[in-house]
Amino acid sequence: MPRLGFGIGWRPEIDLTVEGLPGVDFVEAIAEGIDPGRLPESLRVLRARGTSVVPHGVSLGLGGAERPDPAQLSHLAACAEALDAPLVSEHVAFTRAGGLESGHLLPVPRTREALEVLVENVRVAQDRLPVPLALENIAPLFGWPQDELTEGQFLSELAARTGALLLVDVANLHTARVNLGVDPVAVLDELPLERLAYVHVAGGVERGGVWHDTHTHPVAAPVLEVLAELARRTDPPGVLLERDGDYPRDDELAAELAVIRRTVEETRRAR
Repeated sequence: MPRLGFGIGWRPEIDLTVEGLPGVDFVEAIAEGIDPGRLPESLRVLRARGTSVVPHGVSLGLGGAERPDPAQLSHLAACAEALDAPLVSEHVAFTRAGGLESGHLLPVPRTREALEVLVENVRVAQDRLPVPLALENIAPLFGWPQDELTEGQFLSELAARTGALLLVDVANLHTARVNLGVDPVAVLDELPLERLAYVHVAGGVERGGVWHDTHTHPVAAPVLEVLAELARRTDPPGVLLERDGDYPRDDELAAELAVIRRTVEETRRAR
C-alpha cells in the first residue's frame, strides 16, 4: 500500500491555500471536475513538488443495477494517467436508476443479491482503470430493512472478492452511528484494515437528531475519536481532510490538519 501521509481535498476555491499549507503530503481532487487534457495549474504545481494527487469519483454509481458508464470510467482512467496517481477512489453507493439521477450518494442494500451486482460492477471498473481502486463507505441518512449483512461484513466480502482497497471515512461512520445506531467500533473490528488505502475525515452538524455530513463545519470531537479508534488498530497509509465549502481562514485550516495529524500520531505512540 503506498504511503500517502496527511492531506486535504483539493478544490479550485482553495487551490492557492492548499499549495501553501504546511504538512500536506497528498491531495484528492474530484475527478468529475477535472479535464485531464488541461489540468489546473495548481495541480501541476503540486505534482511538480512531488505531492501525490488522488482522483476521487462521485458519480459512477457502482451499487446500481446498471453497469458503470464506459465514458465515466474512461474519464476516471484518464485523470489517473494525467496525474500519475497512485490510485483512484469511488463510493459504495448507487446514484441512478432507470435513467434518473438521484443527486445523492444513496446506500446500497446490504443483501447477497446487491453484493453480487456490486462485485461485478467493481470488477468492470477495475478492468478499465490503470491503477488500484479504493472504495468508500458513505454517510447514510437511512438504511434498508432487508439488510442481511453488517456494513463491516459487506465491505469485507466486497474487498475479498474484488481485491479492491478500502477508503474508510470515519465521519461517515459517525454519521451511521447517529442516524442508524451503528457502532463504528464494531464496523472497524470487522473491516480488513490490511486493505486500507487511506482515511477521510470531515466536519458535519447534528440537527433534530440527524447528523448531516456537510463538509462545511469543523471536524467534531466524536469523529476524531473514531479516527483514533482506527489508528489503534492499524497505521493508516493516508489521512485526508475533506472541506467543500464555507472555507475558514488558512491558519484555521492548517490548525485542523494539525489536530488530525496529532490524533493519529499520539494514538500511534500509545499502541
